[in-house]
Amino acid sequence: MHKERLDKNAYSTMNQGASQRAGRKKDMKLNSICVQGGYTPGNGEPRQIPIVQSTTFKYDTSEDMGKLFDLEASGYFYSRLQNPTHDYVAAKIAQLEGGTAAMLTSSGQAANFMALFNICGCGDHIVASSTIYGGTFNLIAVTMKKMGIEATFVSPDATEEEINEAFRDNTKLVFGETIANPALTVLDIEKFAKCAHAHGVPLIVDNTFATPVNCRPFEWGADIVTHSTTKYMDGHAAAIGGAIVDSGRFDWMAHGDKFPGLCTPDDSYHGVTYAERFGKEGAFITKCTVQLMRDLGAIPSPQNSFLLNLGLESLHVRMKRHCENGLAVAEYLSGHPKVAYVNYCSLPGDKYYPLAQKYLPDGSCGVVSFGLKGGREAAGIFMKSLKMAAIATHVADARTCCLNPASSTHRQMNDEQLKEAGVPAELIRISCGIEDKEDLIADIAQALEKCEGNH
Repeated sequence: MHKERLDKNAYSTMNQGASQRAGRKKDMKLNSICVQGGYTPGNGEPRQIPIVQSTTFKYDTSEDMGKLFDLEASGYFYSRLQNPTHDYVAAKIAQLEGGTAAMLTSSGQAANFMALFNICGCGDHIVASSTIYGGTFNLIAVTMKKMGIEATFVSPDATEEEINEAFRDNTKLVFGETIANPALTVLDIEKFAKCAHAHGVPLIVDNTFATPVNCRPFEWGADIVTHSTTKYMDGHAAAIGGAIVDSGRFDWMAHGDKFPGLCTPDDSYHGVTYAERFGKEGAFITKCTVQLMRDLGAIPSPQNSFLLNLGLESLHVRMKRHCENGLAVAEYLSGHPKVAYVNYCSLPGDKYYPLAQKYLPDGSCGVVSFGLKGGREAAGIFMKSLKMAAIATHVADARTCCLNPASSTHRQMNDEQLKEAGVPAELIRISCGIEDKEDLIADIAQALEKCEGNH
């Protein structure tokens, strides 16, 4: 593989000037970027992105390699930091989100941790939405607290005044999810971005459920976006992964006192000051790569990145079907006598329907949650009666998945605790795949028939 070709196509975050490369095909429509973004083969080169299954890369002299370590030359030297296969796919995701820099991680959880930890340290503070994914909530509230990082959680429905009250002098960022998992609340991105910027900090948004096909948070004021690529981006339950994308718009140097890690020399990496050397467009991802990926090593395998790219190529097609099926199932459930309530932001009458129309006018996602009037017992019967939908903890798969948290992921809680956690005993979460919607509804209908009557 020619180094020149890598420089033109791979989003090598350690390469000088690389922060502009993700925009090479910025004139393409989003659907075309899904298929062709990130990698353009040259004459006689592989049409599909190559899987560079190598831990190391050879150089002719120590001086050549030294330039890489000094961030003075383009290239690769060790796959724990970077690999061409990863960078091709990261470039595509950066293009899809409209960002200037991106990197892949071993999981969505790793992406969120590294995005937060890249600008937070012991003694700092985070403001976060309270309805985020339970694993991320635990990461922030428990694990990062042990690292000396505190957090204040606010309702996604909080007013600007209530959000502003959560800030402290040591607050370094605001975090939320476009569509929360599994609460399915919709974040008012503009409102949260306005509050974050008023306090001189960035807004980080996990865009996993919406994907850039249905929402591009940067267009609404977000500064950094994360993904669990395991979900819709992969789409086939084939490979766990994560991604971090930088908008390239947040001015770190304008708030240098808040972000010394980006705005003062890094003694662990030759004294480089990232915000000065790489500017707004590349500082965040470069630091995250050469510092955190170096030390934490949460890198995906080249094979997983290859599989992720296969998923991305059909993302724009699959999301339409996921959303079509999700809305059809939500509409059916909302009119069923054995169903107590339905949560789906694209359903007229849903609490978050107005926000969904603003941020997600073309569809939200395929995940629907609903409660059965028969409570825990009815939920158990429903789950046992499903034939097409698989019982799985996964979501956002081409195949429909279903889960009753009370009997699985949250089974250690009693009914009162479940209610407090926002996952009452009767709650069912169904992730609608891309099967025929009539078959999905028929499966749900026959399962509901076996449940207790109206209670």
